[in-house]
Amino acid sequence: MTPKQEERIKKKILKIKKGLAADKRFWGGYYHDGSGLRYLQPELFLKLKDYKGAARYFRWFEKNFPNDVGHPVFLFEWTITLFKIGKIKEAEKKTLETFFSNTYLFDKFLEKEMLHFDKWEGCGWEQEDLTNYFSYTKHQEDIKDFVEWVSDFLRTKKFYNIANEFIDISIKLNTEPVGKKRSELVRRKSHLLYDYI
Repeated sequence: MTPKQEERIKKKILKIKKGLAADKRFWGGYYHDGSGLRYLQPELFLKLKDYKGAARYFRWFEKNFPNDVGHPVFLFEWTITLFKIGKIKEAEKKTLETFFSNTYLFDKFLEKEMLHFDKWEGCGWEQEDLTNYFSYTKHQEDIKDFVEWVSDFLRTKKFYNIANEFIDISIKLNTEPVGKKRSELVRRKSHLLYDYI
């Protein structure tokens, strides 16, 4: 990347920051961000290989959007960031969050055959179509170390067990009618991440 390209990316980051600050002022001290500006900065920080800057951004995001779970690509970028700054346990947890938000994303990233199950996908973020807009690949030089690490992690018994339970619950939810059993499945699905901690 040339210095000119870096400068353009830094200007984009600054423009987004200003846009979010204006949004907060407009809404009287709270963020609304209906346009989704809050999701754009991580990709730019990763292009700059500024992983500490990305980490600062994610801390800011958690503080200012505590109820926003993000979307799969955003979570994927968060996973890379955590890995790159050496927070491996947190990166493992974020890998699970990313997988739960879209079970196809890592297969796409690692160029593996995508596994299809007749499972419940509650929103568009969970569907395979999202991978059509996913630009990260395992061939990117700057994340070769991440590719190796995440490939190994996705083969661990712990990940495999939780991922299988998640898929099993999602398959059951596809046909389970509203009632006590479905509520229990939803509750169990939402607590799977805590089993990893």
